[in-house]
Amino acid sequence: MDVLILASECDPATEIICAPENVIELFEFNEALFSIGPLDFTRTVVLTFLAMFVVLALFYFGFRRVRVVPSKFGVAMESVVSFVRDDLAKGTIGPEGSRYAPYLLSIFMFILVANLFALTPGINFPLTSRMAIPLMLSIFTWLIFVIVGFTKNGLHYLFDIVWPKSVPLALRWLVGLIELVSVFVLRPLTLAVRLFANLVAGHLMLTLLLGSGWIFFAAVGDIGLRSVIGLPWFAFGLLIFVFEFVVAVLQAYIFTLLSAVYIQTSVHPEH
Repeated sequence: MDVLILASECDPATEIICAPENVIELFEFNEALFSIGPLDFTRTVVLTFLAMFVVLALFYFGFRRVRVVPSKFGVAMESVVSFVRDDLAKGTIGPEGSRYAPYLLSIFMFILVANLFALTPGINFPLTSRMAIPLMLSIFTWLIFVIVGFTKNGLHYLFDIVWPKSVPLALRWLVGLIELVSVFVLRPLTLAVRLFANLVAGHLMLTLLLGSGWIFFAAVGDIGLRSVIGLPWFAFGLLIFVFEFVVAVLQAYIFTLLSAVYIQTSVHPEH
């Protein structure tokens, strides 16, 4: 059946739902759109550059002119900057947080735009559903808080992690081992996986619900009234579409907040 090209081969007369052959295909874009010398530009690479240019454009058009009465767009951008600088950077790290505000603002805006690509017509693909993107961002955060920790505290930063004085003496070796693995191994992984898993799960559910609903509607000539089954699927997919917008914003916030928290533990390890 040509109308079921998105699904695996099945008989719509006997099977109501046709399962995709491999859902991983929804997230793999290995074929190069174009090449420049030895560099292949896949859809993921192109969208990564697009997200970067979108963020730069937002800041440029939001702050290119100094006005006594800023435009509505300028007020919106100022609100985002103030939120990240005051609430996330300074509110979490302390007065020194202003030094890290540019980084936190950059990752917040990039992740937000990358997440919203999932809901953008013609794109419908969240960049953060590719593990390489959130993993690289989490590695940046990891490098910052590790370097800051050693720069501000010297070897005491490592010693306080391995041998925490606030823990009873008999448990210090165990807690120290757990903290050592957590700080230097698990933090970048959990930070990346949290963002990756949420966007993959939401996008996969959205794709399957809307795709299944559309397949039922398109097959009305072959399965008759049973195509009505696609209506609740499609309706539920639209609800998930709204929910995904909330998830896209929330996950950008959580990633940025945790980055600020991790930096704070290096700036003020006594806390």
